[in-house]
Amino acid sequence: MIEAIDLCKHYGSFAAIDHLSFTIRRGEVVAFLGPNGAGKSTTMKVLTGYQAPTSGTARLCGVDVVTDRVRACEKLGYLPENGPLYPEMTPRELLTFFGEARGMGRGLLADRLEFVTQECDLHDLLDKPIGTCSKGQKQRTGMAQALLHDPEVLIMDEPTTGLDPNQIRHVRELVKKLGQTRTILLSTHLFQEVEAMCGRVLLVNEGKLAFDGTPAEFKDRGKGQMDQAFHSMTGAR
Repeated sequence: MIEAIDLCKHYGSFAAIDHLSFTIRRGEVVAFLGPNGAGKSTTMKVLTGYQAPTSGTARLCGVDVVTDRVRACEKLGYLPENGPLYPEMTPRELLTFFGEARGMGRGLLADRLEFVTQECDLHDLLDKPIGTCSKGQKQRTGMAQALLHDPEVLIMDEPTTGLDPNQIRHVRELVKKLGQTRTILLSTHLFQEVEAMCGRVLLVNEGKLAFDGTPAEFKDRGKGQMDQAFHSMTGAR
């Protein structure tokens, strides 16, 4: 469902991604870890079609994100960290706008709007200007936008940013439920999120894949401690 095949991304002589390869299957919820500057954000931008790789291939559901970006994005729901939202719009207006832009018919859009309103707890926000919403409310609106067209692949960057403990719990439950039928790549710096939601861990460091395994195997690298495993494999000092 997600394929990175010998991906490279260069900025001048600097290699942000250095021959990176991995595959993610349907029904997997995968944590994407790495220190700042490791190439994690660049990889996500390439996978979502926001940047082209210098070399290599990225595919979503078998569709090349470089040569057929529009069709690949039909399969993708993307929640960037602090994603851009139109502050003068309400969540209802924003979601309607995106649904129409994606060519969703009136009946389907109404059904999906009802679904994401329920799943992202937007009932009290639907007609509130986004510019007046809290950070957590904006994050829930962004998640609703990512889910609106019922994508097969979800890529999320710090999805619980700005949420209170009850909302974090709700998002964790939602991600686990969605992961039963979809493929989810989840970038986070919070190890408790990894243990709560993910069945697999990918760790990148200096543009290369440093680890691919289960959360339990990852913890074993740090003698039972995820933070120690992260420290030992990223060369942090």
